[in-house]
Amino acid sequence: MFKNKRLMIWASALLFSFGMVGCKSKFEKLRTGNDNVAKYREAINLYNDKKYSKALVLFEDLSNKYRGRPENEELLYYFAYTNYRLRDYTSARFHFKNFTDQYPQSGKAEECRFMGAYCYYLESPVYSLDQDNTLKAIESLQLFINLYPKSDRAEEAAKFIQDLRDKLERKSFANARLYLDVGDYKAAVIAFQNSLRDYPDTKFAEEMEYLAVKAQYLYAKNSMLNSQTGRYEEAIQFSDHFTDNYPESKFKKDAEGLKKDSQKDIENVKKLIASLTPNQKKQEEEKQKQNEEQNNSPKGALPQQTIQ
Repeated sequence: MFKNKRLMIWASALLFSFGMVGCKSKFEKLRTGNDNVAKYREAINLYNDKKYSKALVLFEDLSNKYRGRPENEELLYYFAYTNYRLRDYTSARFHFKNFTDQYPQSGKAEECRFMGAYCYYLESPVYSLDQDNTLKAIESLQLFINLYPKSDRAEEAAKFIQDLRDKLERKSFANARLYLDVGDYKAAVIAFQNSLRDYPDTKFAEEMEYLAVKAQYLYAKNSMLNSQTGRYEEAIQFSDHFTDNYPESKFKKDAEGLKKDSQKDIENVKKLIASLTPNQKKQEEEKQKQNEEQNNSPKGALPQQTIQ
């Protein structure tokens, strides 16, 4: 009995294997055959059954064979969506664009142009990485809004653009903060100012303006003696500008503290310069000249901490 049972299990497994091979052979026979009508019909069925990988194989095979034929419009539409369902957003946006280029008057053109832009949106990386796709996504979504301002999707596209701009703002803030963290205070001041100019309505504005005060103070403090007074005075101006803009800020006390420190340091610098001998003043001038030459020489991505 045991032997017969074992034989039955073996026979069932063999039949199942033959069945699988038969199914595979049927698909392969269709794929390699010349019956494009049956192949087209099966590709649509596979897509509707969410068997996207198999559907893609057939759509790829048919894409050249149906070029110029009436069925090609529907084929391209499904081809783009099949790539989208497989999360191949690069290929999907290419095929969505291909659809709109070939059929700009189609009833599906608006949808495909939106989906192409949306694929760019989905490919936008986290803020800490290169934001080339983010910029392309904004451009593509804005083009959609310009072309279809009354579309139901225009509002959604605008929300996507705002999400992407928030990411760029965060990237800009992080880059400026990095200069401050590594001790390149001059670059930090410039970066904070540029970021505030590029994104005047950014949610990071208050913190960036305070950090600009801090960066300017540290820039002055780490400068050559003869340059410190003017740079401390700029730090004071930055502090006054900050407290005027944000009188209730949580950073107000710190900003005012940096202003007081700058005022004290100005007095100390004046006294120190006045106490220098002619020879010491000459040495300071030579050091400053050397630092100016170093700062004017080519640098890497992040300038050195030494400041004139």
